[in-house]
Amino acid sequence: METIRIGAGAGMETDRLQPALDLIVKGNIDYIVFECLAERTISLAQLRKLEDPSKGYNTMLEYRLEKALPLAYQHNVKVITNMGAANVRAAAELAVKIAAKHQLPLKVAAVYGDDIFSRIDKYYECPLMEKPNLKLGDLKDYIVSANAYIGYEGIYEALENGADVVITGRSTDTALFMAPAIYRFGWRNSLDKTATCAIAGHLIECSAQVSGGYFAVPGKKEVPDLWNLGFPIAEINERGEVFITKLEEAGGCVTTATCKEQLLYEIHDPANYLTPDVIADCSKISFEEIAKDRVKVTGVTGKPKPDTLKVSVGYLDSYIATIEVSYGGWKCVERAELLVASVKKRVEAMYGESVQELRSDIMGINSLLPGRRPPCEQALSEVRARVSIRVKNKRIAEEIIYECGSNVLNGPGGGGGRVESVKRVVSVLSILIPGEDVNINVEYMEV
Repeated sequence: METIRIGAGAGMETDRLQPALDLIVKGNIDYIVFECLAERTISLAQLRKLEDPSKGYNTMLEYRLEKALPLAYQHNVKVITNMGAANVRAAAELAVKIAAKHQLPLKVAAVYGDDIFSRIDKYYECPLMEKPNLKLGDLKDYIVSANAYIGYEGIYEALENGADVVITGRSTDTALFMAPAIYRFGWRNSLDKTATCAIAGHLIECSAQVSGGYFAVPGKKEVPDLWNLGFPIAEINERGEVFITKLEEAGGCVTTATCKEQLLYEIHDPANYLTPDVIADCSKISFEEIAKDRVKVTGVTGKPKPDTLKVSVGYLDSYIATIEVSYGGWKCVERAELLVASVKKRVEAMYGESVQELRSDIMGINSLLPGRRPPCEQALSEVRARVSIRVKNKRIAEEIIYECGSNVLNGPGGGGGRVESVKRVVSVLSILIPGEDVNINVEYMEV
């Protein structure tokens, strides 16, 4: 029976690389997928492109491809990735340059269509999904990016035309994994098999989350050799059966429990998991552990795709000035509280009208669970105080650091590990646009 094996090469922009290289060399895989985009990372990539038009692709693109392309060519593995981010063409050109350097006769495809920023004014009347009382036009002076979540069609076309490396921008995470199986088995007209491919992609899109990484809790959910965690493989056969597994020698584990946790990640309604290609119904999904680190997935069905596409809109929101100081030993909690109170009063006195938001935390006491304090603070031997102030103006953020951050001399006593920073905030909100408004096209470059 014909089967393909798709390896997860990354699940975030800065994911580690070695497990992906191990899959290429030892995993008997047909495809390696580097899924490296999120809502915020695409907006930050757009900012990098604004500052330098030759940039805007994933910051680890060159590092990954320098090591992965020679191995992928040697082992006949095709590479699919959304590391093009905000500059797909530049990413593809870099891939060609790296392939030429290593004398690899590869065909590189660049998939375009997700970036709709040039016509964003067409959608100013669209309500914001997260803030329906506002319209996109309310942000028009601050918008820096607009990227639609596109489906597998461009990747499919690239594979159909013999591409060895496929680079996209803001395709959906699932599309990167769906395209190879749908192309190989001719499933474009099968809703159930398309939906099954979408869920296979969803299960391994976050790399080691499904092989134990985010699952691990000492004493409760033990994961062997976490230091050597392996990335997962989705094996799909011509009957539409899916198996999630990993390298035998790699650390981690693939079990029904790890698969169930990953399935529920960001899925919202299990009966209606929305993608640009299909609506997947997981309400009757079943996981069966048929061997060690090998789980069979069945029971997924599909419904016709939505009429709309989600668009992530990045906009310049504000600047955040942050002050952090550690205190240890005698009265460490009281000194941290005194620092927080002092900074708050000074900020309010000097910059009150400019402050949009102020948040304070004493890490070890209330930074994760506000309002809940440990039963015996006297037992704490060290804490870290943090105050963050959000303002619209960068100059004011910098002034706040000057005026309120010099706590080594200005007290409380005994502080250490002082860190101060000013960061520009790129926020992301979403709109829905008609799917027919997005046109996909593919450009090919060869070595």
